[in-house]
Amino acid sequence: MDKVIGIIAANYDTPDLETLTHDRTIASLPYCGRYRLIDFALSNMVNSGIETVGLVLPYKYRSIIDHIGIGKEWSLDKKNGGLFILPGSAFGISASTDRFIVRDFGRNSVYLHRSPAPHVVVTASNMVCNIDYSGLYEEHLKSGADITMVQTVAKHDNEYVSRIISENGRVKDVIKGVRKGEEAFIDSFIINRELLTDIIEGYKAVSYSDMFQCLRDSYDQLNVRTYDYDGYVKSIFNINSYFEGNMESLANEVDKALFCPDRPILTKEQDSVPTKYGRECEVRNSIIPAGCKIEGNVENSVLFRHVVVEKDAIVRNSIIMQDCVIKSGAIVENAIIDRGNIVGEDTVIKGTEEKKFILPKKKD
Repeated sequence: MDKVIGIIAANYDTPDLETLTHDRTIASLPYCGRYRLIDFALSNMVNSGIETVGLVLPYKYRSIIDHIGIGKEWSLDKKNGGLFILPGSAFGISASTDRFIVRDFGRNSVYLHRSPAPHVVVTASNMVCNIDYSGLYEEHLKSGADITMVQTVAKHDNEYVSRIISENGRVKDVIKGVRKGEEAFIDSFIINRELLTDIIEGYKAVSYSDMFQCLRDSYDQLNVRTYDYDGYVKSIFNINSYFEGNMESLANEVDKALFCPDRPILTKEQDSVPTKYGRECEVRNSIIPAGCKIEGNVENSVLFRHVVVEKDAIVRNSIIMQDCVIKSGAIVENAIIDRGNIVGEDTVIKGTEEKKFILPKKKD
């Protein structure tokens, strides 16, 4: 993999995550108790042996920089290669959910030109999976493709995920929206570096568009092929998918698929004392990381660091982010409680299965 560099695209957003992304971008959303979404993209790169990774930042970059720093936890704090922080561009008139804006690549053409690596693996920052890109690279070389796109079979209808239309493994079109059972693009691909620089130059006039929209009339001339991925993947674009993804991680099969020991998902180190469990607390089917204090009842929920659940409090089917306190007698159900909130004594917060209650992040 020394002939491959990486790019993680994080310069996009969606209004359907509501207040969860008012002060942070999708890439820095807390996930699964102790991670951020960006951890999966970064870890997949380094676990695959890619030692040079460029991260294209959005304008709301503070929370990402605070989390990844210089890339130490991912062994990307190197003198040669390592982590490169790349500026994202303004979207112009394009849709904000486009992930691979040509202008983002163009603004960072120096990163591409300075590397001798002939291939580039590109991925979005909101796909939760554990994928080995070395298999993608080998298939790309074997087929002689210009671009190889990673696809999986869609398990649900999804208006945000792109559908790949192919024939005998060769891509004919990429369209927005996918239905259950169709081939879904999981926003990861490998491309020949010289071709990427040619695309940047050739599509300057429409550089605010997504790369695969620009290439729609060129699939007959280019050799664009597919690579099948049959592992677990969750695309996070709205409140429902974010909540579902966290809840799915409670299942043993998903936990094993995402957090296998030989391909660990790495994250920012935080020294915390072990969680303290009171004698009368009850905890069932939940993720509870270090630094918490649990005196009440927690069921089918995902908690983050330094959460306090006081005696006689009930947390059920909910996500409780870092530094929250659920006071005695309070009930939280079908809810997402963002960072730093205190739910008062005997307060009842209840959403529904269809509509989760969201308590926005407490302002510093």
